Amino acid sequence: MKVLGINCSPRKGGNTEILIKEVFKALEKEGIKTEFFQVGGKKVSGCIACMKCKKKEDGRCHQKNDIINECIVKMVEADAIIIGSPVYYADLTADAKALIEVAGYALRAAGSPLKHKIGAAVIAVRRGGAIHAFNSINNFFLINEMIIPGSIYWNIGIGREKGEVLKDEEGMKTMKVLGENMAWLLKKIKDNPPSPRLRRTKKSKK
Repeated sequence: MKVLGINCSPRKGGNTEILIKEVFKALEKEGIKTEFFQVGGKKVSGCIACMKCKKKEDGRCHQKNDIINECIVKMVEADAIIIGSPVYYADLTADAKALIEVAGYALRAAGSPLKHKIGAAVIAVRRGGAIHAFNSINNFFLINEMIIPGSIYWNIGIGREKGEVLKDEEGMKTMKVLGENMAWLLKKIKDNPPSPRLRRTKKSKK
């Protein structure tokens, strides 16, 4: 079992990365493998509605979106996905938005391969807009028919400067419990996998 953590903050080593890796600690303690992938600050583009992914049904963006396509491959391979973003202007980053709109459309066109995987949003915030950003990411998980675990609070950490989130005791504990709950859910799904009839496959062309 493996959990992919996607950092959509352009600031490497910042509060979003710290929060994701706090979730990782709890997962790894339960024997779950983790992988960290950096999207923030990389060259990514949002969807331009060219519809090529829908026509090809291959789960790929057919614009110059190599980072997102690499991330899509890792998302399909993972058993669970964490998407982390800081709050910019009361919502998620442009990088996070590009990821969810491109990956969401391309993968749904390919038969919804994220169905029944686990998804968790992690948000770093200075002050306002955290719930809006949190909901934006969760909407991606929900429309892809994924399973969202909870924690003792919404998955939010308070901090502005690098490392400041470490002072948020409740936020750090929320990440720890989130990791524990994800591990529990992963093990339950492994022991009781969804029925094959519930797994959607790509429509065959006539």
